[in-house]
Amino acid sequence: MKFKSLLAILSVFTILFLAACGNNNEQDKAADKEKEGTKTEDTSYSVEHAMGTTKLDKAPEKVVILTNEGTEALLSMGVTPVGAVQSWTGDPWYEHIADDMKDVQVVGTESEVNVEAIAALQPDLIIGNKMRQEKIYDQLNDIAPTIFAETLRGDWKENFDLYAKALNKEEEGKKVLADYESRIQEIKTSLGDKVNQEVSIVRFMAGDVRIYHKDTFSGVILDEIGFARPESQDVDDFAEKNATKERIPAMDGDILFYFTYETGDGEASQLEKEWIEDPLFKNLKVAQEGNVHQVNDTIWNTAGGVIAANLLLDDIEKYFAK
Repeated sequence: MKFKSLLAILSVFTILFLAACGNNNEQDKAADKEKEGTKTEDTSYSVEHAMGTTKLDKAPEKVVILTNEGTEALLSMGVTPVGAVQSWTGDPWYEHIADDMKDVQVVGTESEVNVEAIAALQPDLIIGNKMRQEKIYDQLNDIAPTIFAETLRGDWKENFDLYAKALNKEEEGKKVLADYESRIQEIKTSLGDKVNQEVSIVRFMAGDVRIYHKDTFSGVILDEIGFARPESQDVDDFAEKNATKERIPAMDGDILFYFTYETGDGEASQLEKEWIEDPLFKNLKVAQEGNVHQVNDTIWNTAGGVIAANLLLDDIEKYFAK
């Protein structure tokens, strides 16, 4: 009997021991799962760009942007840069972005970047442009991961996708583009047959008059809407530079928009006045029909970004609703 009792007790202890081991195993498994859940998620990503491929460990928090159109891209995706190149006109920013840029540090201009000022900001990403800043790429890349677009052209969307990837904000970028495309379609629909009008674009600068073609900021937008262009302007390149007054007839169309790049010395404005009041210009059909309109140079050309593009669409709606 004693032997059987001892055997029974041992059996109970064995069962309890195995149960405890089982519980410990389950606890260990649960702990392992908990550890796996708390492992740091891999947030790294790579971006191919004009200078190669750059790997970023995580989405950047302190960004320096070295082009004007790039500045607008960042703002449109909810990113305020810590540093940016000064606007081509304004003190130091274009009027239409000034409120959003009041706490941003100026780091030179597109053509003369202040590398020391950038380094002082300790950014975790620099975005620039090969056409503008190729010579200082290595210096910039020593400060922080640096991503360059290839060039600057009339279509701001060519660089916009790269900026969205660099910021790890591709979804936000897609929404910005979708909203813009939606506006284009709405305007195209509302204009109807008005898109068949020939739209002429002219720019006045100090010592230079330009007749703009299709590969320009405003030219691309007009083409997206579907506007016709005068025959001499219906060309897939930038512009006819240094036009002489003998070329005034090439400015004719159903409607003419002109803008003036004034830096403050009054020279561009004086040149504009001289041409607009010239008898040859006044004799244009578009002038005689009262369809010549001065628009903002920043919005129609110089800024070159998504915010300006939407403001240009506002102008289109205003002038063609008349």
